[in-house]
Amino acid sequence: MAERIVMRTGEALVEGDKDYLCAEPEVVIGELDGPVGTALATLIGDQVKGHTRVFAILNSDVQVKPATLMVSKVTVKDARYTSILMGTVQAGIAHGVLDAVRAGDIPKAKANDLGIIYSVWLDPSILSVPEGEVDHAGLFRVNREATAKVIKKAMRNEPTIDWLLENQDAVTHYFHQLGLDGKI
Repeated sequence: MAERIVMRTGEALVEGDKDYLCAEPEVVIGELDGPVGTALATLIGDQVKGHTRVFAILNSDVQVKPATLMVSKVTVKDARYTSILMGTVQAGIAHGVLDAVRAGDIPKAKANDLGIIYSVWLDPSILSVPEGEVDHAGLFRVNREATAKVIKKAMRNEPTIDWLLENQDAVTHYFHQLGLDGKI
């Protein structure tokens, strides 16, 4: 039997070549019969207007495993935004979850026993892009890559505490640096 995974966390960033082509997921991964499962069930059962929680699916009626609950970081108010989030982005996330299983970052034997709470961010500036000009292939690719990356980092406990301690002074938060430079 595979090792019990109570709770793992991860964060990742993947950027594309356009400003709105960015994915910055945060995840919590753990056993469905533990705290992650309880949180996942609570979130799906306690929907909030503007922050609807949905499972990652390949298409209607085809949910991925491990069960992955998408939670939007942005208050959703626009039907076009919803269509992109629950279409292209959702599909990219679903494929990224399966990529993580295929890569062995999530043990295949645990696919039915784990749950993922996936905090997803779709840049609201996408609404300023004319409808026919949104790069859906780029959005799909960025979200798929970010999903596989965040799961890999979470399951490997990356960054490690040793890496963090060694690199603490070499890593500067982007927005903190902008503030120091007087740009925000």
